[in-house]
Amino acid sequence: MALSRTSKNIHPPGHMKQIYRKSKKRNLTYRHVCEVGVYLPETSNVIDFIKDGIRATLVEADPETVEKIRAYFKGYNIQLHPCAVWERNGTIKLSKAQASTFVSELKSSPAIENDRYEIKESETFEVSCKAFSEIDTGDIDLLSIDIEGSEWFVIKHLISRPKTISVETHGKYYTNPYIHEIKKWMQDNDYITWYKDGSDTVFIQKRLFTPSWKDKVYIAFNNLKIRWKKLKRLFK
Repeated sequence: MALSRTSKNIHPPGHMKQIYRKSKKRNLTYRHVCEVGVYLPETSNVIDFIKDGIRATLVEADPETVEKIRAYFKGYNIQLHPCAVWERNGTIKLSKAQASTFVSELKSSPAIENDRYEIKESETFEVSCKAFSEIDTGDIDLLSIDIEGSEWFVIKHLISRPKTISVETHGKYYTNPYIHEIKKWMQDNDYITWYKDGSDTVFIQKRLFTPSWKDKVYIAFNNLKIRWKKLKRLFK
């Protein structure tokens, strides 16, 4: 796939995640980290924090990977929720496009935009879903969300006000379908952009620190890359 959780998250053994390295450099400490959309446990965005013994809430809807997560993190301080996050409690249909699993009723996802994936009934399955307010205990201080277009439904029902929030917002031709709602929520709740990578935007509480000039330059560079890729698509 042009953009998949496999390609953007797999890293060599011993290599620490960027969010972990940058948080350490800024002396940011967390007591409760949460990841919504874990996929394979070894690709978890919060794996380094978990291995440090920090309490973690993990949410993963794909039943094929839930047991792998449970086994991999056995003995660590985690709570695993085997469900999707959505607007309501109940059940919902998901579509699986290789490593990308997304809510079938979404009009846009990385698989749809980048790979022109067409939803097939044979690749669709039903899972339980919850509003994130049913999961959020109010004390999450680092939140990572990668659920292929549904990230807004986590933020919308967020009880906690984490120090750091990582959201999948872009990638190749894809832009999160709720990017305007996400940005407005961040602004209304006093968050600013800390940095961007190939697929995620990482926000911090404004009071914590001012991003460095290097972070700002890299944000501008990534914004240019995103615009350039979209222009290239128009000419294809």
